Amino acid sequence: MDLTAATAVVDRIWDRSALPTLIDYIRIPAKSPAYDADWEAHGHLAAAADLIASWCGARELPAAVEVRSLHGRTPVVLVEVPAHGDGDPADTVLLYGHLDKQPGFTGWKEGLGPWTPVLDGDRLYGRGGADDGYSAFAALSALEAVRATGGSHARALVLIEASEESGSPDLPAHVAALGDRLGAVSLVICLDSFAGDYETLWVTTSLRGLVGLDLRVRVLEEGVHSGVAGGAVPSSFRVLRQLLDRIEDSETGDLLLPELHAEIPEARLQEAAAAVAAGLDPLAGLPFAGTGRPEGDDPVGLLLATTWQPAMAVVGIEGAPALHDAGNVLRAETAVKLSFRLAPTTDAETAADALRALLTADPPEGALVEVSGDEAATGWAATPTAPWLAEALAQSSTATFGAPALYTGVGGAIPFINTLGERFPEAQFVVTGVLGPGANAHGPNEFLHVPTARRLSVCVAHTLDAHAHRAGLGQTSV
Repeated sequence: MDLTAATAVVDRIWDRSALPTLIDYIRIPAKSPAYDADWEAHGHLAAAADLIASWCGARELPAAVEVRSLHGRTPVVLVEVPAHGDGDPADTVLLYGHLDKQPGFTGWKEGLGPWTPVLDGDRLYGRGGADDGYSAFAALSALEAVRATGGSHARALVLIEASEESGSPDLPAHVAALGDRLGAVSLVICLDSFAGDYETLWVTTSLRGLVGLDLRVRVLEEGVHSGVAGGAVPSSFRVLRQLLDRIEDSETGDLLLPELHAEIPEARLQEAAAAVAAGLDPLAGLPFAGTGRPEGDDPVGLLLATTWQPAMAVVGIEGAPALHDAGNVLRAETAVKLSFRLAPTTDAETAADALRALLTADPPEGALVEVSGDEAATGWAATPTAPWLAEALAQSSTATFGAPALYTGVGGAIPFINTLGERFPEAQFVVTGVLGPGANAHGPNEFLHVPTARRLSVCVAHTLDAHAHRAGLGQTSV
């Protein structure tokens, strides 16, 4: 396939329609169900799905486009494109993305906002542009470029879900409803991941797992004057600290439960060293405050710490008033929401059970300790990359970015990738994305680096063509 011609096709699509439609998409506050309990009544997810489906339906492709609905569940946009050229109609490529968004959050710079798209040079600011609204536009522009430049592709299914930011609770039901329509998937392209920089194609080889728990410590039925109770009644916050000390070394941040850890494969150690040698900075874009510093000075160690080591974060607190409302009261309870990142090969359910058991055993001071929440998603580790795919990724990255593709683990989670890996154990996976330094998905000032999205679209087109011709090269994918 002519990559120069494919680049021209992709650029034309993005200039004329993809970018303007993506700007409209950012305006829709399509928050994931975990952050909008009344999502169905509000209609924002449906509006985003309809916008994307309409754009997909207007492409120069013989595509069947539908918004699929199941009772009580978020919609999915499904686009089916028949095989083209030398592509095998009995073979399927699944291209994945999502359209739901994180909450708006605070701290956006003046003139910016989560639902206010601003195109400033190469950056399109606004919630969801990079995570993960661009995915549908990248997938369809890639397919259109393949067909327009004499390339080939197998049967393609583009699946854009609407619950990923909530852990993809609705997607398994949609996949089950699709049944045999998914076909024999030999390649999965996931467009919802990390980029170490904006100068090359980055391929994700592992994703950490996730456990989310709510921990509540109650010492009184109601708050009482601290002058009466302080010194006699244990502080709920102190009891909570003792419980967290069972899990985490507060001096180092190391997690103490063996059930949360896994051995790092030698290939991943080498991969991390190569990524850092190529210029990957694991701290790029992190806004340290004051004289804050990372937990170590070895960049390879820091990369592995954020991709293969477990970590705990307190992401929410209840039971304490705001500072300006705080009186001299010994509070009845303290509750925190805990987020645990797990090694990619750690079983999340086993880890969650171990955490619950440790936190609830023999409560300090006889306090009432409750642990709730059932968020548990096992991570993912890629199988070895087939020769034809490694070659295709190297060629497309070199042609579009000017450097060969690089590989690394990612500290975040895409829960459904592991499910897809179990469903299609012989499929090759390309997990990639545009979330480079400073893109700040989930936080303020999220932006899409538009040139990277365009180049990634071309790389996807080349990969689709290489997949269609892999058997002729004598390099099968399984």
